[in-house]
Amino acid sequence: MAKSYKEIMNDITTFVFDVDGVLTDGTVHITPTGEMLREMHIRDGYAMKAAVENGYTVCIISGGSNEGVRIRLRNLGITDIHLGVHDKVETFKEFTDIYNIKPEQVLYMGDDIPDYHVMQLVGLPTCPQDASPEIKGISTYVSHKNGGKGAVRDVIEQVMKVQGKWMEHFDAKYD
Repeated sequence: MAKSYKEIMNDITTFVFDVDGVLTDGTVHITPTGEMLREMHIRDGYAMKAAVENGYTVCIISGGSNEGVRIRLRNLGITDIHLGVHDKVETFKEFTDIYNIKPEQVLYMGDDIPDYHVMQLVGLPTCPQDASPEIKGISTYVSHKNGGKGAVRDVIEQVMKVQGKWMEHFDAKYD
């Protein structure tokens, strides 16, 4: 019998996220100078920072290459930020090889076709509620939140709760 997503969460040590459609709602605001602006949810950032502080590895693999995104993520303590990626599978394999991470220890959240093949390699493929039908079809867990609206917080919080690290993280910080 297959494990439930909650059981799989016990084995997660690593989070990998796409940016557009996962950390953002997929909307791009284009300024008159051609700069593309994105919005990220503060609660997603808070959860990623909490994950990093609790020893989880957090990695970003995105086809987009906005330097503002890189700055935001670095400020959260994320060091593995791969932007402008054309082959997510290759980048994922290089990342897991460098850190000696087993694919079954990885939760990956993607939302569209460029995430499809890499999501097939991980222990827990997940997606936001508004992901494409193809991605929903291969996801073990579909968040009740949309991309850029708390879907990342949803999966990080669930993993940390299953592993007994969510409220304990905050209790230790504020004692």
